[in-house]
Amino acid sequence: MLDILYHDAFLVAVNKPHGLLVHRSTIAADASEFALQLLRDQIGVKVNPVHRLDRATGGVLLFALDKDTEIAMQQQFADNRVNKTYLAIVRGYAADAEDINYPLKKENGALQEAFTSYTTLKRAELPVPFGKHETSRYSLVEVKPSTGRMHQIRKHLSHVNHPIIGDTTHGCNKQNKLFRERWAMTTLMLHASKLSFIHPVTKSELIIEAPINEEFNKVMALMGWRPTNKQDSIL
Repeated sequence: MLDILYHDAFLVAVNKPHGLLVHRSTIAADASEFALQLLRDQIGVKVNPVHRLDRATGGVLLFALDKDTEIAMQQQFADNRVNKTYLAIVRGYAADAEDINYPLKKENGALQEAFTSYTTLKRAELPVPFGKHETSRYSLVEVKPSTGRMHQIRKHLSHVNHPIIGDTTHGCNKQNKLFRERWAMTTLMLHASKLSFIHPVTKSELIIEAPINEEFNKVMALMGWRPTNKQDSIL
């Protein structure tokens, strides 16, 4: 069963596990389960996603329970009126804070403006050789994208030489190999930790938070950071 984070007559949010598709896709024919299907069966009503999370990303995933709410929430996302917060574990010692303004290409080659800000929460240095270095360094960052481009966070963090651990598309293959062979870890260390927005029906502010999952917790523990399922103690 999916972990339901919020549920009213118009919206329902779940904590999507890493590796679970939002809905059926021709590019992932190997998948037999989808968040949309699982949630529909779990609560017994039709649901429609109002935004997307990559298959590899875990965290807050929001669904609408009727067409009007679906349209209203999709418009909020399109207008960048939904505040999105992510947690990521990246290679290297990231800056204390950084704003990334780097256009990203669409599939047709056209450039789109893309803006991402991050703040470093924790750093760790492991006594594990990597490349020419005798140790390996990592950072836990809180990321806030102000636009919503495809793979934006993954591309932007890679652009500033802090690729996300477990990112097989935009990350560091050698780093991913280290995690796979030494710790049997292949999960993308990117977690959608919080959404905040104005409820389209009640007009009140709604903040939905998702605890980090088991895989993320394991890497937190590996780094010597206190693993927890309570967001407040991380942030």
